[in-house]
Amino acid sequence: MRNFLLSTCVGAVAIFVTGAAHANDDLIKMSQNPKDWVMPTGDYANQRYSKLKQITADNVGKLQVAWTFSTGVLRGHEGGPLVIGDVMYVHGPFPNPVYALDLKNDAKILWKYEPKQDPNVIPVMCCDTVNRGLAYADGKIFLHQADTTLVALDAKDGKVVWQAKNGDPSKGETGTSAPMVIKDKVLIGISGGEFGVDCHVTAYDLKSGKQAWRAHSQGPDDHLLVDPEKTTALGKPIGKDSSLKTWQGDQWKTGGGCTWGWISYDPQLNLIYYGSGNPSTWNPSQRPGDNKWSMTVFARNPDTGMAKWVYQMTPHDEWDYDGVNEMILTDQQIGGQARKLLTHFDRNGLGYTLDRDTGELLVAEKFDPKVNWTSGVDMNKSSPTYGRPKVVPEYSTEKADVNHKGICPAALGSKDEQPAAYSPDTGLFYVPTNHVCIDYEPFRVSYTAGQPYVGATLSMYPPPGESNMGNFIAWDGKTGKIVWSVPEQFSVWSGALATAGGVVFYGTLEGYLKAVDAKTGKELYKFKTPSGIIGNVTTYEHGGKQYIAILSGVGGWAGIGLAAGLTEPTEGLGAVGGYAALKNYTSLGGQLTVFALP
Repeated sequence: MRNFLLSTCVGAVAIFVTGAAHANDDLIKMSQNPKDWVMPTGDYANQRYSKLKQITADNVGKLQVAWTFSTGVLRGHEGGPLVIGDVMYVHGPFPNPVYALDLKNDAKILWKYEPKQDPNVIPVMCCDTVNRGLAYADGKIFLHQADTTLVALDAKDGKVVWQAKNGDPSKGETGTSAPMVIKDKVLIGISGGEFGVDCHVTAYDLKSGKQAWRAHSQGPDDHLLVDPEKTTALGKPIGKDSSLKTWQGDQWKTGGGCTWGWISYDPQLNLIYYGSGNPSTWNPSQRPGDNKWSMTVFARNPDTGMAKWVYQMTPHDEWDYDGVNEMILTDQQIGGQARKLLTHFDRNGLGYTLDRDTGELLVAEKFDPKVNWTSGVDMNKSSPTYGRPKVVPEYSTEKADVNHKGICPAALGSKDEQPAAYSPDTGLFYVPTNHVCIDYEPFRVSYTAGQPYVGATLSMYPPPGESNMGNFIAWDGKTGKIVWSVPEQFSVWSGALATAGGVVFYGTLEGYLKAVDAKTGKELYKFKTPSGIIGNVTTYEHGGKQYIAILSGVGGWAGIGLAAGLTEPTEGLGAVGGYAALKNYTSLGGQLTVFALP
């Protein structure tokens, strides 16, 4: 089963069996080599698992810093580097510099690209000026700039090959997500849910940059790229105007549903998977209805963009529980039956497992025990509310101008975009989580293009009676159970990495890179980097030695107070007050730190 997973999920076997030839055949071959890290997600399945095993649970405690590199930027550093042969490609937040480093020659800078961008894009970036990474294919490096320009750079010299404008910052549209190359297309989402953007995923031709298709999150069927009779939700056709019927008038045109998270791909099924974000505004009383298809898992054909199935996790969102977090693809047994699974840890605090072929809902359980806004999901297939979360009335925010208190999780969710990892060796998911609650006071707001369209004031804090704001957990996606949990003082805002050496890595907001035992969660190693970590752990092999790499640079939503110099507790959509103590443990930075055994 393990070998089957590792081959099919990265996309090699299925594509070659079908005989299809694509512009990125080289990328597919390269992705089978664990010595490199050729995709922002590690592989098409989003597993963030490496077969490298030179670093083990027995020797990881001996790790040392091998070398470091400064990006020259002091804002939040999300994402991680790519490693392709002898070259590492490192990115930074706005103004989005890209560096090519020569691994054979003391990380010498081979070239640097730094785009000229209008700094007016900074105020319309909701939660720091982050960028989640680069993509590679066909001899090109792909960058999604803050100003929404998707640029293809020659991997050898950094010169611009082509560029495409993916949005309009004057309307609040910005670029923070990592591109994903699927077959002969480059796919990218858009940010701007706090500005009432009509969000989408767009595919561009790998060779020319010409737009191939664009699929929005809400609106008419042709705008959504859905077939009313063939696109299904929980096994049933969605029907004509499935989205329009759930919005009042033309509200869908400023409906949000942004797509700034991660994209995964199953080459056997030829389907991509991603999630859509919050509906706009944050004041739920202003947008009656389910607001489809915000907060939704989409399964689409990458060639046409047409949706095969959808599943809305949080209908009529009242808490900003974006559904953009990664979709992790595995093949496992559930109830004695082999299944092609999709596992998703949603902001709303529920861990979902679905059949990724049909969209059938198999598991929906809380992955933080303090989640209280819902008592659970209706799993009765004969029920008219099948698949919907059961909202606890006490924690609804439907009434405007009322401060609704003690809601768990906070708006930043039980997990934000910081990606989990999966190990086929243990069958477990390793999940960086937030352990935070909120007070939420919605108020009426009017839409103006390019201006915030939020309509809520928030305060954040740990769950009552507790002091830790995060946990790093191991999760069984087949049963929906926490296997072990490691408490952290602050939210774990770093992506995880699982390895064949039996070690799982993650970073902390104080700046520690940590290594834990994959089976038990026992801490095996930690090292404090110069700044808080919100980046994703990467591993590669060069010159016969395995390395671990991590970007540090505090920021993102949790660290926005430090990153942007904010001091009012309700600023940063409530995060400034909730994470005020972070300034006692770390400060601004922008550094890549690379570790190896002596």
